[in-house]
Amino acid sequence: MNLALDIADLKEIARRRVPKMFFDYADSGAWTESTYRANEEDFQKIKFRQRVLVDMAGRSLESTMIGEKVSMPVALAPTGLTGMQHADGEILAAQAAEEFNVPFTLSTMSICSIEDVAAGTKKPFWFQLYVMRDKDFVLNLIDRAKVANCSALVLTLDLQILGQRHKDVRNGLTAPPRMTLPNIVNMALRPEWCLSMLRTKRRTFGNIVGHAKGVEDLSSLTSWTNEQFDPTLSWKDVEWIKERWGGKLILKGILDPEDARLAAETGADAIIVSNHGGRQLDGAPSSISVLPKIVDAVGDRIEIHIDSGIRSGQDVLRALCLGAKGTYIGRPFLYGLGAMGKKGVKLTLDIIRKELDITLALCGKRLISEAGPELLYRD
Repeated sequence: MNLALDIADLKEIARRRVPKMFFDYADSGAWTESTYRANEEDFQKIKFRQRVLVDMAGRSLESTMIGEKVSMPVALAPTGLTGMQHADGEILAAQAAEEFNVPFTLSTMSICSIEDVAAGTKKPFWFQLYVMRDKDFVLNLIDRAKVANCSALVLTLDLQILGQRHKDVRNGLTAPPRMTLPNIVNMALRPEWCLSMLRTKRRTFGNIVGHAKGVEDLSSLTSWTNEQFDPTLSWKDVEWIKERWGGKLILKGILDPEDARLAAETGADAIIVSNHGGRQLDGAPSSISVLPKIVDAVGDRIEIHIDSGIRSGQDVLRALCLGAKGTYIGRPFLYGLGAMGKKGVKLTLDIIRKELDITLALCGKRLISEAGPELLYRD
C-alpha cells in the first residue's frame, strides 16, 4: 500500500531520507520566509464553486504550453542541486516527466549536465538560463542547449543578486557536501541516500565544471558561482539572448504588471509569474495574488504561466481559472524525488493529475480548456 497520498506525505518522507542541508535548500525561503509562506497560504484563500448534475464522461486534462502538447498544463520547474535530492536526480525527473508527457526544465545550476539529461531522455526538454558575467560561458550554454535539442529556453530574470536563505548559510551548503562532523553524522543517518550517491559520478555542478574557464574543482567553483551572477542584466540583454537562441523563449520572474508589459514587448513566447518560490525578495507578494493583474495587463499579448506555491492539483486549477495557461511545480517534485527517486516524481505528477481531474469535475467541467473564473466562488 502506498502511504503517500498527497504532496505533504512525500515531503515528510523526503525529510527523513535527504540530508538536512539539501532538504533545507529545497524547503527554504529568503530572510523571514514571509513570501514563501504567502505563496502557499494565498492559494488556499481561493474557493471553488461546487456544481452538480453535469455529465462528467469523457474528461480530459490535455492542453498545450507554448504550442507543445502536454497531458496536463503542468511543467517541472528548474531547480538547482536537484541531483543532491537523489543521485542523478535531474535525469530521473526528466525521464518521469517524459513518460508523463509534461515538460521538464533543467536548471543552469543542475548537478547532471545538459548532455547527461539529453543522453538519458528521448524527447526534447527545456533549459533554464542564468546570465553570468562570463559571456563566453553563457553563449556556450545556449549553444549546448541547442545541440541537445532543447525545445525552449527559460531565461530567469530575478536572480541578478542572490537573496539570502538563512538555512543554507547555517548549514554551510556546498555540492558535494563538505566532510564536517555534523554533515558526516547527518549523512550516516541516511544510508540509502549515501549508497546512491556513491554509485554516481555526478556530485557537483555539471553544467559548469569543465566548461567554465578555470573551474575544475570545488574551491574554484564556489568562488566562481558567488562572483558570476551578473548584476548588470537588463531588458536590452533579452534581445541578444533571443537572437543567439533562435527558438522558443520564456521569461521567468515577472511579478509586476509594468514588467509584464516590458516582457511582452521583447517578443518572448511566454512569461512566468514568479517570485522564485519566495527565495529572493522576502516581503514581495505571492505569485497567485498578482496573477490577475498581470493577466489583465498582457494576457492578450503573451502566454502567461505561473510558479511559486503550487502544492496540489487544486492549486493548478486555481491558477488556470485566474488566467494562467501553464503552471510549474518545483518543491513538490523535489519532495517526490527525495522520497522515492523517479518513482516519487511520477507519483507527484499522478497526485497532481488526480487532484486536478477530480476538482475540475466537481466544479462541473469536463475539459481543462473550460477552466475559467466562473469556477471560482465570489462573495
